[in-house]
Amino acid sequence: MTRLDEAPDSLAAAHGGFQFISSWPSVTAEDAAAIKAFWRSEGALNDEAAMDQRVKQVVMHARSNDGEVAGVCTAMPMTLPRLGQPMYYWRTFVGARWRASALVMSLLKRSCVLLEEFARTHDYPCIGVLLELENDRFRERGRMATWFNPRFVYIGRSERGLDLRALYFKGARLKAPPAKT
Repeated sequence: MTRLDEAPDSLAAAHGGFQFISSWPSVTAEDAAAIKAFWRSEGALNDEAAMDQRVKQVVMHARSNDGEVAGVCTAMPMTLPRLGQPMYYWRTFVGARWRASALVMSLLKRSCVLLEEFARTHDYPCIGVLLELENDRFRERGRMATWFNPRFVYIGRSERGLDLRALYFKGARLKAPPAKT
């Protein structure tokens, strides 16, 4: 587990007052309990089995200055049929109190760096990050075909009709398609 921005208060303030905790690829029992309590209190997830599954996918979470979990992002490997390549499907949930802040983008940028570092050191099990835009603020402000930080490109619409974006890891190579049987 890596704790980012744990240094002096001035550093935490420079990062929006949040402490970012990396849990990839496994979360501590203490952090898992806090994350589950956050999901319950915010009405994001209530089913224990669903929370147990999702907590295994936690990449990073953020805590406010008072130690409360403010946001959680997860990733899981998936192969979108139209891409035919394994990608990390990235999701985030930010508490209602912090939704007007830049926390979602901070979690996105930081977790993409961590996922890419993990992929590079593990022979690229996934070639990038896939983002389905559910957040209205992202969707309206991010109408450019290519974002520059982080470098996500528009790749079409999901089955749910939402914009899909992909960030490809530098150094990643396309995987051979599975053998047909």
